[in-house]
Amino acid sequence: MIIGVPKEIKNNESRVGMTPAGVFELVKYNHTVYIQSGAGEGSGFFDEDYKQAGAMILDTIGQVYAMSEMIVKVKEPIEQEYKFIQKGQLVFTYFHFASSESLTKAMIESKAVCIAYETVEDDDGTLPILTPMSEVAGRMAIQQGAKYLEKPVKGRGVLLGGVPGVAPGRVLILGAGVVGTQAAKMAAGLGAHVTILDVNMKRLRYINDVMPSHVVTEFSNEFNIRKHIKTHDLIIGGVLLKGSKAPKLITRDMLKDMREGTVIVDVAVDQGGCVETTRPSTHENPIYIINDVVHYSVANMPGAVPHTSTMALTNVTLPYILKLANMGWEMACEMDSSLQKGLNIVQGEVVYKEILEAFDWDEITA
Repeated sequence: MIIGVPKEIKNNESRVGMTPAGVFELVKYNHTVYIQSGAGEGSGFFDEDYKQAGAMILDTIGQVYAMSEMIVKVKEPIEQEYKFIQKGQLVFTYFHFASSESLTKAMIESKAVCIAYETVEDDDGTLPILTPMSEVAGRMAIQQGAKYLEKPVKGRGVLLGGVPGVAPGRVLILGAGVVGTQAAKMAAGLGAHVTILDVNMKRLRYINDVMPSHVVTEFSNEFNIRKHIKTHDLIIGGVLLKGSKAPKLITRDMLKDMREGTVIVDVAVDQGGCVETTRPSTHENPIYIINDVVHYSVANMPGAVPHTSTMALTNVTLPYILKLANMGWEMACEMDSSLQKGLNIVQGEVVYKEILEAFDWDEITA
């Protein structure tokens, strides 16, 4: 198969869809890999590295799309890329369709085969390709939240770990999944007081067992959320509904109950956000302020640490890329139920019901 890896063109997205090590494995199986010139530079991988691994370098993004049967990316195609996608072409990337009706319609019209990293799901319900980026984002959420709590950037002026004689900062985490667990680990490591809310008692028991005593768990409901937002300095939104829009757990009217300079980091922004006032921001302009509450909702948080993120991503995508390349998408999805669940749009037809539900659509075909 001919596999193409274009350069990411989303704002400040420095990750790349494949490392040279991934290219090397594909070439071993006699596949052809095209890399757009400069695609890996932001992650610390250069054209010469890819050439040595067996890739061929193409100058433009249009050439990569035109010459490839499968496109391997990191982020969803943006508007400038829509015209390059071909009928029947396999596109394997993070799509997060439920958060963008325009992207969904564009991919339907392209009649491409869209397999979404974030909905590839193992039999035990885990999301193997989403997990490493959720780990990165969860850890980064505390790192970024701590920075924007500083007064020069309109935060409360709170040091999360406190100092002797001064109480530590308080972190509220919505969701005890991968993002929430990693955020709790980082916040606890800094010495912050952490409260983590979830509706899944199994997850709360797990958190209670593995975290130190200054990480406390509570069942998530509106009453408890309203109670805690009044007293916590940093709020992390880490809620995920597979392939669907995130529920709005914090509404606009709740902002008035928060103290001036409270920071919200909504990691769920890719799925529409779990805070009503969330809107996607960029690494270039990461924050905005509403009702004196600082919002950080960068839609590609792991893109800020591209070397780590690209390596972690290739670790989990490569086995699936090899299956798709060796067997073709139809047989690979038939043989691998995890990949089957990754199918979102197939040649103009939406085949993932959560997308239809997100937009209140009936069955949609192009």
